[in-house]
Order: sequence, then C-alpha cells, then structure tokens
Amino acid sequence: MTLNVGDPIPSVDLFVMGAAGPEKVNTADVLGSGKVVLFAVPGAFTPGCSKVHLPGFVQQAGELTGKGVDRIACLSVNDAFVMGAWGDDQQVGDSITMLADGNGEFTQAMGLVMDGTGFGLGVRSKRYAAIIEDGIITAIDVDENGGVEVSSCSAVLGRL
Repeated sequence: MTLNVGDPIPSVDLFVMGAAGPEKVNTADVLGSGKVVLFAVPGAFTPGCSKVHLPGFVQQAGELTGKGVDRIACLSVNDAFVMGAWGDDQQVGDSITMLADGNGEFTQAMGLVMDGTGFGLGVRSKRYAAIIEDGIITAIDVDENGGVEVSSCSAVLGRL
C-alpha cells in the first residue's frame, strides 16, 4: 500500500557516505523534523536521473530553501558508495543529502517499489517527490510513466 498525504514517514535505517565510509542514519532523524523535500530515483547514474532529475534539484536548491525547505534529500535503491560517487559527480555538495536505501526497505515501506527486473535493474524505487513536514507527508507525487514530470524540482517548487 502506497503511503499518502497525512501519513507519517516510515522509520527505517539508511546509509549516507561519510568521510570514513558509509554511515547509518535513520529516516526519523534525517526526514522527521522541519520541512523536507524528498525525491527518489530508480537508479544513480541512469540517464533520466543524471541528466534531468538530480540536476534540477542541484540547480534549484536555493529556490527550495528560499521557500522554507530545511533539507533536500535524494533517495535511491543503491549502496552508499554509489550514492556518494553520484553526489560527487553531480556536485551536490551540502545542498542535498544522498540517501542509500540499499536493501529497498524504505522504498517497500513507502509502497513505491518499481520492478525493473525486465531490463536488468532489479527491484528499485519508483520516481517520486514528497514534501514532508515534521515527519508527516504533506504532498507526494509519483511519475508513473517513466518521465520526470510531477517529481521534478520545478513541480515541487510549484507545490510549496
């Protein structure tokens, strides 16, 4: 079952790449306070994710924070090493927290699993964007058709 507006975000352990390697973080700590924009992608380094989705958030991070967003987070069913390398490649700096949901537990808890086994990706996350306020989902939009439309940074800015 997909979580909806008004639902609390699931409390799940994820990983981020720290200076000494992968560091465990809990979604309650990373996404549970303040106004957070969370966007999820099917895979780091994939074309739509690397050419459109993540770059839009990198380029417009200042506009999001200007509208009261405390944290921007990108999530993918990849490991922390891949998410760290992708963040470096995309020059996210400190503007976006790169969350590794390597086991897909958060994605499953959100009800947003995408089956990419038919084209070699395995089980991944659907592409979506959510606005979370103090741990409660206040907006969530899923791109069901493979494009980057309702989950783009421009679309999120329009909902803030």
